[in-house]
Parts: sequence; structure tokens; C-alpha cells
Amino acid sequence: MSVQEQAETVRAAVAPLVDALGFELYDVELLGHGAARTLRVSITGPNGVDLDAITATTQAISPLLDTLADLNGPYLLEVSSPGVERSLRRAEHYRAAVGEQVAAKYHTDAGPRRVKGMLVDASDNEIVLDVDGTPQHVAYADITNARTVFDWEPQPRPGSPSKSRTRAKERA
Repeated sequence: MSVQEQAETVRAAVAPLVDALGFELYDVELLGHGAARTLRVSITGPNGVDLDAITATTQAISPLLDTLADLNGPYLLEVSSPGVERSLRRAEHYRAAVGEQVAAKYHTDAGPRRVKGMLVDASDNEIVLDVDGTPQHVAYADITNARTVFDWEPQPRPGSPSKSRTRAKERA
């Protein structure tokens, strides 16, 4: 059984438990190989997830995972939030991220390409990114890596001048 098939087996098994706890299963990844495998289960919630949610989810799914014959071999279970800059791997991830900034790496006939733009649409087959006012259509099959992008710059305080206005005054 492939790594992807094992991850899908885990997804199907743990999704009802995560749902019963009031959270949503965001993603399941099985990373590494041999004794160094990590089973990463990411959950979300209407108000985010905290350490108590992570602990409750871990305690609920761990005994179930021990019974899955398809998850052969040792692994480290890691339950977490997908984070503010989260990976986009499934069509539902992209649909949930419409309206957000996204960075994507994908294959083209000319080689790999990286773009960053506003995700404006996510259909069953492709995404559409607005890159500097130009729509970029990218098929899911061509995407090698994509994630949401969070703007880490501090926002100006209400009523305070912006940096660009302050610099312009300093130059005058």
C-alpha cells in the first residue's frame, strides 16, 4: 500500500472522531520512511485550535490508529493546526483559501514556475491566481507546492502616518 493510500485510510478512519470533537480534519500526511515516519494530522475549528483541542484529538485518535492494519510500521503521531501559512494540497483546501494570498510552484512546458497572488477561484480541475492584475490558470495536476501567505508586516496604528508618508516628509 502506497504512502498516499495509507494517509487516505487514516483520513477516513479519524475524520468522524475529529468531527465528533467539534473540529474539522484539515489534512493527513505520512512523512519519512522506516522507523523515522511521522503521521501528521492537522485540524481546524471555528475559533482555531488550542493545546486542549490538540490533546483531546490526540487522545481520541491514537487508540484507533493502533488498530489500523493498513498503517504498518512505526510512526510518530503529530496532531496540530495547519498554521497561518498552511499547505494547500486538496481541492477543498484551495476552495477554502479563495480570497487569500497564495504562493504556488508548478510545472510548465518551459520548466518550473513560482507565482504569488490572490487566489480568486478554485474549481474541480484548476485554480486561478490574480498575479499583479493578470489571471494565471494553473491545473492541480501541475502544482508541486502551494501554501497560503500571511503578510507579517506590522499594520500602522489607526491615526498614525504611514511609513511612506513619514519618509516623504523626511526627504522634503
